[in-house]
Amino acid sequence: MTRVRDLQTVVTRGLCTGCGLCESMLGRDTVEMKISSDGYLRPQIKAPIDPARLGRVLDVCPGAIIRGPSAAVLEGAGTLDPVWGPIISLDRAWAGDPAIRFRAAAGGMLTALGCYLLESGAVEAILHVKASASQPILTDAHISRSRAEVIAGSQSRYGPAAPLVHVEQLLDEGVSFAVIAKPCDIAAIRNLMRIDPRARQQIKYCLSLFCGGVPSTKMAEKISRYVGFEPEELSVLRWRGEGWPGPTHLETKDGRRADITYDQAWYDPSVPWTYDMQFRCKICPDAIGELADISCPDGWVMENGKPLHREAPGMNIAIARTPAGAALLQAAIAAGAVETAPFTRDELHQMHSDHLDRKLGFPGRNAGMRLAGEPGLRAPGFRPWAMLREGGFAAAWKAFWGGFRRARARANRENPR
Repeated sequence: MTRVRDLQTVVTRGLCTGCGLCESMLGRDTVEMKISSDGYLRPQIKAPIDPARLGRVLDVCPGAIIRGPSAAVLEGAGTLDPVWGPIISLDRAWAGDPAIRFRAAAGGMLTALGCYLLESGAVEAILHVKASASQPILTDAHISRSRAEVIAGSQSRYGPAAPLVHVEQLLDEGVSFAVIAKPCDIAAIRNLMRIDPRARQQIKYCLSLFCGGVPSTKMAEKISRYVGFEPEELSVLRWRGEGWPGPTHLETKDGRRADITYDQAWYDPSVPWTYDMQFRCKICPDAIGELADISCPDGWVMENGKPLHREAPGMNIAIARTPAGAALLQAAIAAGAVETAPFTRDELHQMHSDHLDRKLGFPGRNAGMRLAGEPGLRAPGFRPWAMLREGGFAAAWKAFWGGFRRARARANRENPR
């Protein structure tokens, strides 16, 4: 089995999430996040890396290690669900401001919480992402210090994003901040908190979502050409928002517009694009934000046990996973920033059953990769035996064989440039 000893291995063996924390820690003169030939954001090594600094980076890299939560994070409240992780409270939820609720990708919960944190003085900045103004297919890391900036960064971004490239800057400035990002990005932040006391002190909240995986930029380029626009002509690419789930909306610099429905974008087999998610997402042990203080997936309308994608008032589910997250949610409710309604674990299980395959199959897939001689992802604390019991032997074997077969076929390999 190959061990992860450098960033090159993380990238070439399909373990990189593209979070950007390595650039933040090492500096852009040494490592810079750039779009690779495969269409993903990857660290490009520009100068030799001191072994001690490299070791520190690999200690926090979510492509090398991701540590699951223990019951201790609950501090005696709630439960550590074998599948869904820490749960202190579980609610349907949406932004109290109708404009945020309409603009955002779902119910606007992450945007509303970000605004509340700034306006209440709980933090001085929000670290998140927003669409690139110059190249709308791309996504930029952004530091927001006002409500308007947070709202401007709302709406989904399906594609590569490196939200953590500014972490060291904020830590050096002594700024208190919250991070709104994908579950793997939050895992990197929790890793950093283990080795950097500034992170423990200054990063007050971690907020996340349920992640379907990161597709390459090539998917967006194919969608653009499908509606008759060249990617370089675009002035707007909005994946979701302006309704729920909202259309994928494209505009060109000369004023042409096109919309694609949610179902067409993600479920129509006749379109010329696929959700070409990066390999790391296929073996992810935590696409549901177990390490966040609050995780906010879509709160889909259900019919006959299946989620509908018919336009409706935006809705999230709010899963408070830590006492800090639960207290934040209650304070935001009291301030009118968010609103909630009852929701149950059984409803969550039915609504987001699409996450079960990756969740339950991770131990088997990871073991298969290791047996095939590829580096596996270290993931202590993600309850592998509970996953095996929940999924059953047949599913575990299928996952193991799939991981082994893909690794032997080098399906995990990436071009680093």
